[in-house]
Amino acid sequence: MEPLSLVVLLISLGSFLSSQWLFHRGSPWLSERLSPAFITLSSTQRTEWNSRAVSTAHALVVGLLCLYILLFDEATRKDPVWGDPTLVKLNVGITTGYLISDLLLMIYYWDFIGEKYFVIHHLAALYAYYYVLSQGLLPYFANFRLLSELSTPFVNQRWFLHVLGYHKLSKPSLANGVAMASSFFLVRIAVIPAYYSHMYSVYGTEAFYRLPLGARSAWLLCSLCLDVMNVMWMRKILRGCLKVLRSSRSQKASMEVENKKME
Repeated sequence: MEPLSLVVLLISLGSFLSSQWLFHRGSPWLSERLSPAFITLSSTQRTEWNSRAVSTAHALVVGLLCLYILLFDEATRKDPVWGDPTLVKLNVGITTGYLISDLLLMIYYWDFIGEKYFVIHHLAALYAYYYVLSQGLLPYFANFRLLSELSTPFVNQRWFLHVLGYHKLSKPSLANGVAMASSFFLVRIAVIPAYYSHMYSVYGTEAFYRLPLGARSAWLLCSLCLDVMNVMWMRKILRGCLKVLRSSRSQKASMEVENKKME
């Protein structure tokens, strides 16, 4: 086994074990100390809390590393199909370990945190990342997909605020809602034209024809699958955000009417 492949394998294993440890030990221990309300939650809520805590930790590590690669890794930008995949492999290795861990947790705690769309999302991502890890293919595009993780902390924070009893019209909830909708749109929806435009620019080149048929299929089909789900989720987020903003305006209008009456 090549040294890089061995390192990536160890990183994936470490990511898997770290995710499991965070879920079962790290998150419960830290959450009890940072948020006393954690111990008052039901077992179902604590299970989801720990799952989302692991998800947030993974998203921060992978998202920031992804941004660094996108901005400063010249090799993947010059050759998005066959460029040096070293840093991308390390990042994808972290994600692979987390995805496998999260899949197992979802299956085991299906009644609490199981979700068919997340299973489809994880399996599609793992299938595509297989070609990155095994053959070092398409490093730029694999890294580009990981940009989506930058919106995950805000999605999870919305749930945390809800179970902690923050009203949906409270300032923290409103601020996080706007940040969640904005970040989700920027890193998952707004980048779609650029992603497929870059994909189209590669089509028909010598680098493209050197790709195995399986890699081409995984590249296109997994990308379409993930983007369809992102559009579906964006639609739900946008509807929820608009509903909350309308409620906030109605509440302000009612308060102004009451104040006038009191005058």
